[in-house]
Amino acid sequence: MEFVQELADELRELLNPNAPEDARLVQKGLMLYRQGMVSQLQVAESGIQATVQDVAAVKVLLDPQFLGLSECSCPADELCRHQLAVFFAAYAQVGSVGDWVTEWREPIREKKSVVAWGLQKAKDLVKANGLLKPDYGRWVDSFEKSFDALLATKKYTNPFVVPELFGIYRRRLQASAPLEAEWRLLYELVATVVSFRKLAVLSEQMGHGEDAVHRSYGHLFESLVEEAEDLIEKIGMQTLPFDFDEFIVGLKDEVFALLAVVPGLVHHRVELYRELWSGLFRKTAWREAELERVLARLRTVTDEENPLPLVLAGIHLNVLLGEDEKALKSLDWIEDEVAVPYMVYWIEYLSGLKVWKRAGRYIDLFLHKLKGYLDSEVFVGGFQGRAGVVRTVLRVISPYVSENGRMDVYERAMQCSLPYSYAEYEYFLFERRMYERWGELQALVGMEYQDLPRDRVKVIEKEQPEVLLGMLHQSAQQEIDQKNRASYRMAVRHLKKLRTLYKKLKRVDDWEYFLEGLLERTKRLRAFHEECARGKLIS
Repeated sequence: MEFVQELADELRELLNPNAPEDARLVQKGLMLYRQGMVSQLQVAESGIQATVQDVAAVKVLLDPQFLGLSECSCPADELCRHQLAVFFAAYAQVGSVGDWVTEWREPIREKKSVVAWGLQKAKDLVKANGLLKPDYGRWVDSFEKSFDALLATKKYTNPFVVPELFGIYRRRLQASAPLEAEWRLLYELVATVVSFRKLAVLSEQMGHGEDAVHRSYGHLFESLVEEAEDLIEKIGMQTLPFDFDEFIVGLKDEVFALLAVVPGLVHHRVELYRELWSGLFRKTAWREAELERVLARLRTVTDEENPLPLVLAGIHLNVLLGEDEKALKSLDWIEDEVAVPYMVYWIEYLSGLKVWKRAGRYIDLFLHKLKGYLDSEVFVGGFQGRAGVVRTVLRVISPYVSENGRMDVYERAMQCSLPYSYAEYEYFLFERRMYERWGELQALVGMEYQDLPRDRVKVIEKEQPEVLLGMLHQSAQQEIDQKNRASYRMAVRHLKKLRTLYKKLKRVDDWEYFLEGLLERTKRLRAFHEECARGKLIS
């Protein structure tokens, strides 16, 4: 039963033996299985079913194809001990449960055994870096050999082992850095970029999927990018060594290699590339030559390769070179859900330079693509996640809006982000006393009168009461359509408020005409008329 073995592999990757919660989960599931608490086991590729006798009997359904769709009648929301017990019972038909548990726990022993071995091995490989004259080729060679000795040679396959081993590797590199301050910073930057590349390649070689990387060592890539950004800033504040150019050439080649080194990790690779070309490689000639190299590489991309990092690198270089027409044309061709997150960086970059005319062009395209991004199926953040994106968008465009007095751009951003921008747009319109449009917004998003903020309603009722008429008419009709006594009472409350507003606006005739027509249309709704009489709307 191959599907059971695949499920075993998935659980081995999913559960971290170093995490106390996962360790307890496996231990409890194993105990239930070994105590014979699993019964009525049925193993099929479409689903593994069984009953587990715990404090109370529970029904379990394991989905071997999509583990996240598995079910258990216990209160747990995620993977539980009962599901583990059923898995062990099913796995016992194809292999040794004891062997599975031993193999799963292996990273704990690996971690303990490699610490002493790894520290000494790495020390031998890189100790010369702090003593000999700086040499780019020797640096990279020592980084690669040290990485391979610690993380690749022994072929560890569990992703949760990687952070521990990577930490040993990085500590050894830092301990062997040159003593001179200017060379030390450069050494650490080269180490960061090489380490990023080696770690990316390792994830590909080990077959670690995107979810496995994210859960176990995705934070390492984020930390490396942050370290590079910090080092670039520090290097920019000091006088560079005379023979720095050799290292620049090597580092540029290393960074270029990141664009095609693996299919995944696109965001992190592009982010690291941008940081180096924005903050360190500042010469126009360098950037022009790099752009030619990127375009040449794009022309040779095969069907098996992911061209997106190269495309984004080309856009970034065009932005740095002021070639906005070319950058915007390329961005326009990219799908909204892909382009929007990357455009945030370039808008912030141009705003930081205070080149407002250029920034405005990117903001126009950005807002044109924003709704497609928010509505895309690839977005997994739900309503709150999208609302958070909207707040980021408004923050990013705020400097441009403030410096250029373009509140129309700010409002456009909120309009194309609805309904996720409702809170910001509602506040925006109210604070500017644009009450009529405030009312239109409430109707657009389907807000009912009784749910409106009371403090807002009091102000508008005093200053521009006619804004509330449409919402009250709509809310009253919606309550009547419910056709029950409670909703009729709520409808009467709305109608009484309507009567008050019509009188305040000196439009009593309009009120009487409306009420007469309403009563005629609802003459069959006796309960509604009774509530109207009880509310003294009619005699």
